[in-house]
Amino acid sequence: MHFAKCAAIFLGLTLGPSAMARDIVSSDIYPSNYPTVRATAYMGDLIRERSGNRLILSNLGAGDAESENYTLGQLRNGTLDMARINLSTLNGAVPATSVLTLPYLIRSTEHERRVLDGPIGEEILASLESAGVIGLGFYDGGPRSTYGTRPIRAPADLRGVTYRVQPSSIWASMLRALGAQPVPMTQSRVAAAMRAGAVDLADGTWSSFVALQHHRVAKSFSLTEHARPPSVLLFSRPVWDTLSSDDKAIIRTSARDSIAFYRRLWDENEAAARREAEAAGVLIVSDVDYDGFARALAPYHPIIVSDAWFRSMIERIEAARTR
Repeated sequence: MHFAKCAAIFLGLTLGPSAMARDIVSSDIYPSNYPTVRATAYMGDLIRERSGNRLILSNLGAGDAESENYTLGQLRNGTLDMARINLSTLNGAVPATSVLTLPYLIRSTEHERRVLDGPIGEEILASLESAGVIGLGFYDGGPRSTYGTRPIRAPADLRGVTYRVQPSSIWASMLRALGAQPVPMTQSRVAAAMRAGAVDLADGTWSSFVALQHHRVAKSFSLTEHARPPSVLLFSRPVWDTLSSDDKAIIRTSARDSIAFYRRLWDENEAAARREAEAAGVLIVSDVDYDGFARALAPYHPIIVSDAWFRSMIERIEAARTR
């Protein structure tokens, strides 16, 4: 028997199962150079160092066929350990998450980060346990804007258009109210659907717009900046329950410590992605009636989240704008 293999067996017998390396498999829909994937890899470095090489985080390659709803199902049944997904994916399973995805509620990056890093963020992370997942922290996603085959400047421009929405997103009902036809679809299908004329519009950040190559298909990017749903780092509850308290603490603190690293990457990536889209000939529409969109959509906030606790949360988020 090979000496290294004998040594590994000897150490396992001598030091016990806790000394053996444990692989933690994580997933993301984006490629390896995307900020969320790079930040998760940085988190893995912290976990490995702090656990003395007992916990090894590995990232699955980006898959073009897997939706984030499918990923959430894997987490809930324990067939996947960890994932980074958009918070909107949880709107159906955890209604509290809808608050952070409401249009024109969070108005700036500073405002968003203040909310996510404070008590409201902690409350929403804690609420995720009801869906069979552990919320480790948020990677804020910046403003989502509308892009596609035509420019959008005012609410009236949405009448009669087809608009891709993420499955389970609350955005669909509001688009219908503005006269648009929402089309639930995974991000991997958007480019082909836009080429075929199946959808006119979609939404995203500069980073996702370029990373998914949608800037090769869409003619315009309209700065509607209508929502700022963050993404969230999730751990499978069934797997979490098998970990020691020390390992749970290592994973939690490493996730939180990766956020500052992520934000530096994200801010740089957003600026670079916008430059790349401009160089590709995408029309950037900046004369958007931002206040008109806000007035049209703000009345839907209490309808979508009718629970008293959620309404109180909305008021607290609004109050945090001026701090």
